[in-house]
Amino acid sequence: MTAVTPQPFRDPVQFLAFGFGSGLSPRAPGTVGTVVAVPLYAAMAGLPLPYYSAVLVLTFLLGVYLCGAASRRLGVHDHGGIVWDEFVGYWITMWALPAHWTWALAGFVLFRLFDILKPWPIRWLDRRVHGGFGIMIDDVLAGIFACAILHGVRVLWFTGAA
Repeated sequence: MTAVTPQPFRDPVQFLAFGFGSGLSPRAPGTVGTVVAVPLYAAMAGLPLPYYSAVLVLTFLLGVYLCGAASRRLGVHDHGGIVWDEFVGYWITMWALPAHWTWALAGFVLFRLFDILKPWPIRWLDRRVHGGFGIMIDDVLAGIFACAILHGVRVLWFTGAA
């Protein structure tokens, strides 16, 4: 399969997979995509937890399709410009946390660290699972790890359980 040039402003699948164009950033497209995910999180943060959770499930499922389809159309598995997975990973990071800029910033930093460093088993999954699910799963796991740490900090910090 021959790689083709991304056309996110001509293809709705690529438009979403490329994070509304944020994945076209010449430097750090994953970080830029995560930056775009932050205000979208702010818009969702007021949802009751069951609705927020449903949005996560739906955006994950949509992401499996979008990332897989965009990858096939581009002829490249996990093209660097595909950032829908960063959106969902960040939103997972922020699950059930206070909607405050300090938590949003801490979530951003932790999610990016896990997504970039890919500690086990994130790197293992990233290398072995393919297709749209493979593109999504490493960011989902990075989000889960970051979310768990933030919830741990919240419990320790606010209950004095240290």
